[in-house]
Amino acid sequence: MERRNFLRASVVGAGALALPFTLWEGTGLGSPAQPAPGPYGPLRAADTNGIMLPSGFTSKIVARSRQVVAGTSYTWHDAPDGGACFADGTGWAYVSNSEINPDGGASVIRFNAAGTIVSAGRILGGTRLNCAGGATPWKTWLSCEEVDRGYVYETYPFGGTAVRRPAMGLFQHEAAAADPVRKVVYLTEDESDGRFYRFVPTTWGDLSRGTLQVLVAGTATSGSFTWANIPDPDGSPTRTRHQVQGAKVFNGGEGCHYADDRVWFTTKGDNRLWQVNLVAGTYELAYDDSLVTPGTPPLTGVDNVTGTTGGDLYVAEDGANMEICLITPGSQVSPFLRITGQSSSEITGPAFNPAGDRLYFSSQRGTSGSSSAGITYCVQGPFRR
Repeated sequence: MERRNFLRASVVGAGALALPFTLWEGTGLGSPAQPAPGPYGPLRAADTNGIMLPSGFTSKIVARSRQVVAGTSYTWHDAPDGGACFADGTGWAYVSNSEINPDGGASVIRFNAAGTIVSAGRILGGTRLNCAGGATPWKTWLSCEEVDRGYVYETYPFGGTAVRRPAMGLFQHEAAAADPVRKVVYLTEDESDGRFYRFVPTTWGDLSRGTLQVLVAGTATSGSFTWANIPDPDGSPTRTRHQVQGAKVFNGGEGCHYADDRVWFTTKGDNRLWQVNLVAGTYELAYDDSLVTPGTPPLTGVDNVTGTTGGDLYVAEDGANMEICLITPGSQVSPFLRITGQSSSEITGPAFNPAGDRLYFSSQRGTSGSSSAGITYCVQGPFRR
């Protein structure tokens, strides 16, 4: 499947799961982000990689689908999608999903302290449309299948055999975000009538057993919420999203990011970014392209989302004009980068290295629009931290 622009019409790194997003605490209900000049200034002309960046930032290509990763013998996968960075000694590792069917999965590239590639390899194979996912505090990657009654697979970037985690529910999974304070994992569902879930493990750090719950709330765009247990996480014959009366509907759940008692997630069907305040028990809109005034919304085709220790959110676009947009804690949104000449692709897998000075991401289908033409990039520069 080559993904989903037609639906618009109808972390983060494991060492940074509790980022200090304290500046968001002043954001009031009903005040979604509005356009403003970016903190790094305007975008410059495209560089040799076709990427427009602010002054002081540079890009490089890390890997290309069906080509050997430089310095290794490993061939990079097709259709790179969701990703995350993990601390690895003095270096780090970047994990990326492969959104193809039937032989999807995930791969990893490892870097030394200087950012030089030292190895690469497969950590999951033989799965279906591995779209997004999420990192855990114990340095595993949750790779999620975006298919009807799809699974979450727990994978091991530093060695170990991937394990299917059916207790986390069988549905059209998208992203996951671990919350080490409440000891739960949040999950999005890529359906036009999708729901927002959390998985409560029986033992934190062991995802083999636990309780799947769904967010219950009214139909408004802000308010209070509760959690209710899903009676049958297997989703058959009744799909998980239809099992609990009053479960709030979200139109096409996508990226998900946790930090400092809040979780953010995007919905592609209505082009929104939601913020859930886990202490107050409330939810609200952090961004809605239909509420941008005046002028053209800077962010459309919302998809994957990640954040920095400085409190900024970075939201990748699926199509649109191929930008990663930045939303500040002061609710200001602006383009951070734009990929040119790749209008038939989407930006996927944004993730910062542990130091926060490099942002990894992919163009899933590159210049040709084919899943075999994916490109994975790294942007380096003076990110706010």
